[in-house]
Amino acid sequence: MRIRDFIETKEGLFFAVNSYVHPKDRVFAFLRYVPYELGKEYSKEVREINNKKYVKISDSSLAYKFLEENFKEYLYYDKYIDVLMHAVPKNKIKKTYHPKDRLKEIIEDPKNNFEEKVRKLALILESYGVPIKQMGVTGSTLIKLSSKNSDIDFVIYGSYWHKKGREALKLAIEDGKIDELSLDFWKKAYKKRIKDNTLSFEEFLFHEKRKYNRGVIDNTMFDLLFVREWDEINEKYGERRYKSLGFTKIKAKVLDDSFAFDNPALYLVDHDEVKEVVSFTHTYAGQCFRGEYIEVRGKLEEVIDKNKSYKRIVVGTTREAYNEYIKLIR
Repeated sequence: MRIRDFIETKEGLFFAVNSYVHPKDRVFAFLRYVPYELGKEYSKEVREINNKKYVKISDSSLAYKFLEENFKEYLYYDKYIDVLMHAVPKNKIKKTYHPKDRLKEIIEDPKNNFEEKVRKLALILESYGVPIKQMGVTGSTLIKLSSKNSDIDFVIYGSYWHKKGREALKLAIEDGKIDELSLDFWKKAYKKRIKDNTLSFEEFLFHEKRKYNRGVIDNTMFDLLFVREWDEINEKYGERRYKSLGFTKIKAKVLDDSFAFDNPALYLVDHDEVKEVVSFTHTYAGQCFRGEYIEVRGKLEEVIDKNKSYKRIVVGTTREAYNEYIKLIR
């Protein structure tokens, strides 16, 4: 399974797959939705489908707390990265949900105004040259738990087509078919994401507006999310180990941005000590491009990969990424 897929368990819990590599007997995936009667103490965000209520657990610490108190078998210590993870045992999986299948269903027979917008977005991107077969929808839309206030979590598969999708979005905005996000939205996003002034609002806005991975269609916001094609996944679980070496700050040149919008975002860099920069926070996905010079602050790690080792910097070791950043040297 790939990132952006969803899993429904036998107990009715919904998890979002968040890795391309998994142990033999389970799938790395983060808890997202739980039946109302089980999770009403953990969240006020209520959704409903087929007369059944669910709550969305947005806070990661509460998601860990919920599993610790109710379903410990979904917590798994990963010795390779030394982190307690959410992971679904394969014998607990009731159903899997795939973004491509759901989008195909929506395009063929949209059920409501929200799904009409999803269909319209897909057809606009197709008109600019992105094949429908490279698209999907994830999040609440994938599992039919979206509300009238939901955003569209739109997926494009493959580094080549995701880049084409962002180029298509830029053209569609210029042609007036899709709207840009408002300044008011960006101010709210800045307040939500940057907690320590590592980026000024002007820096944040500069980096975000040139990404062309977000827009508005008929007053509904959407993201163009990235997922690797199968032939772009070349790692097996347990091949790499990671050793923390403390925090550091560097300046470097970006050599490769092919997976800049992945989760985690990946940048190969030209630097005497560090080979790559990765970000686990959405803020720093697509933050810089090939040939640009950047300043980075984050956790330095040694990566032990088979018979070789190298160093990387991790940005976003916490959700808030305090005093961790990637920014262009301008």
